[in-house]
Amino acid sequence: MQYLIIGCGLCGAVVAHELAERGHSVEIWERRGHIGGNMYDYVDKHGFLVQKYGPHTFHTKTKALYDYMCRFEDWQPYKLTCGAVWDGKYTPTPFNFTTIDTFYPAAQAQKLKTKLQQAFGERETATVVEVLGHEDADIRAYAEYLFANDYAPYTAKQWGVSPDEIDPSVLKRVPLRFSYNEGYFDDPYQVMPQHSFTAFFENLLNHPNITVRLGVDALHHLSVTDGILLLDGQAAEQTVIYTGALDELFGCRFGRLPYRSLRFEWKYTKEESVQAAPVVAYPQEDGYTRITEYKKLPIQQGTGSSYALEYPIAYAADSGAEPYYPVLTEQSAAQYAQYKALANEIPDLICCGRLADFKYYNMDQALARALEIAAQLQ
Repeated sequence: MQYLIIGCGLCGAVVAHELAERGHSVEIWERRGHIGGNMYDYVDKHGFLVQKYGPHTFHTKTKALYDYMCRFEDWQPYKLTCGAVWDGKYTPTPFNFTTIDTFYPAAQAQKLKTKLQQAFGERETATVVEVLGHEDADIRAYAEYLFANDYAPYTAKQWGVSPDEIDPSVLKRVPLRFSYNEGYFDDPYQVMPQHSFTAFFENLLNHPNITVRLGVDALHHLSVTDGILLLDGQAAEQTVIYTGALDELFGCRFGRLPYRSLRFEWKYTKEESVQAAPVVAYPQEDGYTRITEYKKLPIQQGTGSSYALEYPIAYAADSGAEPYYPVLTEQSAAQYAQYKALANEIPDLICCGRLADFKYYNMDQALARALEIAAQLQ
């Protein structure tokens, strides 16, 4: 074994494939009992393809990344639509002029839409952070209204911290639209797998130079002592690509990095539709943040509908929960920098992925990162 990869999510699997193609022997250790990481999907007992760890779609502005995905699965065009519900009313997200029409009286709505078009010209979107700081009082009040009813309560539930603590990049992920256009992303390439994400991973990993071992917890075998990476107590002789939570590899010596986890409440109904969009946020509801209706992700035929309520929870290594998202704050960034400095001192240890890099990657960003790492290992 020339390379040992910890984790069989997108980053680990792509790096494995690229190294295997160059003739290297690669072994992947995955703690869970399946490949695909958080992109893992399966057909439930009602006949619907569902995603065990929450909704994923592939979208990118970069044709080369889209072309790479097309090598391992057939894809169907899919433009994700999302929404939010508060005060009993539904609005598309990102928020657009329909949002204004829904929550404002007609005359006031028209005045606000005109002001927004005049203020932002030909721009199609702006972040809520930018609009909150606008000089016009009416425009600023609109952003404050959205912030109070959606961004703030959703952020508090999702991240477990107040909005003023979270890194602004998180709040900027969902912009405001200055039109009636809908759709969660504007990327030219927006797709879902023709078969499944799991099929994509099966094809990606189908290589004679790749061995996948499921149900193996790397932290029962890997450790670091005096700047040396140990494998079962002996100095590791292979390069290790690590995609897990970095603090755990180093025994949490600087304290635990804050990762956010999720709990899913799975439901089935004989009704043909549960909500207006595949993914809908419920900022005012107690506990859960959003509902994903998998019959619509992608569009599937079948009786009734399968869906999941999503409850954010704090991650603890011994809880059996999965770490999903790094909680990005000034304090956590400084804490991560300490762990990364330790990792950088180990020549044959490479960090890659949302957890190990402590970055909130989208799928295409994770793919780009994996290809970057693989290129460095030529």
